[in-house]
Amino acid sequence: MKNKIYVAKLGKAVGLKGHLRLFIDSDFPNQFKKGATFTTNKKLELKVQEYNTSREIIKFENYDDMDLAKKLTNQELYATEEDTRNNCSLEKDEYFWFDLMDCKIIEDGKLLGTIKDIHRYPLDDYFEISTDSVLVERENLPKTFLVPYIVENYIVNVDIKNKAIDVKNCFEILENS
Repeated sequence: MKNKIYVAKLGKAVGLKGHLRLFIDSDFPNQFKKGATFTTNKKLELKVQEYNTSREIIKFENYDDMDLAKKLTNQELYATEEDTRNNCSLEKDEYFWFDLMDCKIIEDGKLLGTIKDIHRYPLDDYFEISTDSVLVERENLPKTFLVPYIVENYIVNVDIKNKAIDVKNCFEILENS
C-alpha cells in the first residue's frame, strides 16, 4: 500500500448542493484542485469537483446533495506521497516532511543521529533527533534532542536522495540538551 499523508478534515455540510467545510492541515492548499483524488480514513476515494479557497468549502464528484455530503462529515483526507509530489511545488530550502524523516544528521563528518519526527512550533519547525547510540553510550548524551530548521544557523546541506543532512552548531545543542 502506498504511503498516505494526512492533509485535511471534512467539516459539516454547507448549502444544499453537497459542499463541505474543509479544514486543511497542509502547507499546500493548492493540492485541492479540481480532479485531485484523496482517500478518507473510511477507505473512500473522493475526487474534487470544486474547491473555493476563500470560503474553504469543497465539493466532491457524486456527492451532489446535502444528505450525501453529510455522510462525509468528520472524515479525514489523505493524499499519497506521489500525488503530493505532483500537486505541490516547493520553494528553495523547502522539503516534504516525509522526505526528511529518517535522514541522518551529520556535523563535521560525525553522525549525531537520525530525524525521528518534526514538530511545528509558532516561530520555526524543529527536527526531533534520535541521538546516535554511540554518542548516548560513550559520551552519556541525551537519547533525543531538537534542532530548529533555520538554514542560516544550523542547516548546511540537505541531500534527500542519500537521506543525509549536514549541519553546524548542532553538537552544541545536543551537549546542552
